[in-house]
Amino acid sequence: MKKEMLIPRAAIEKRVRELALQISRDYGGRELIVVGVLKGAFIFLADLIRALEIPCRVDFARLASYGSGSISSGQVAVTKDIELSVEDKDVLVVEDIVDTGVTLSFLMEKLREKAPRSLKVCTFLDKKSRRKVPIEADYVGFAIEDGFVVGYGLDFDERARFLPDVYVITE
Repeated sequence: MKKEMLIPRAAIEKRVRELALQISRDYGGRELIVVGVLKGAFIFLADLIRALEIPCRVDFARLASYGSGSISSGQVAVTKDIELSVEDKDVLVVEDIVDTGVTLSFLMEKLREKAPRSLKVCTFLDKKSRRKVPIEADYVGFAIEDGFVVGYGLDFDERARFLPDVYVITE
């Protein structure tokens, strides 16, 4: 696997602090429920919540889009639902990457059914060029071009999550 550095760890750390400050300001003293999307978002979520200046509770969701290889079928299923009640609460979904938007759109609809006070999205990476459904993140770490990325929680076949920087796989 050949890889080329896209985002160095220093830039990631700086951007995570900036996002946490903005989120802390926007939720001004209210408790936030942060929902991490497994598995890719767990490192970003951990760094983000440690940098927040407001109280938060954390939960996780895991979704699967069934298909062959690296192609999604567009059929999404919840394989791990959240456990906290989000009714009348401020909820922030933390995602590793918004790509086609199909999976995130599905999750947002499922969460809206639980009647949160507010529901927003924070994504580490945003690939707008690949959108299949119209969905926008409220907080974006980095907008990137098309390409397969690994590191900082993002993987290739469960490998390379541990890398502290983000790389584009070039082969």
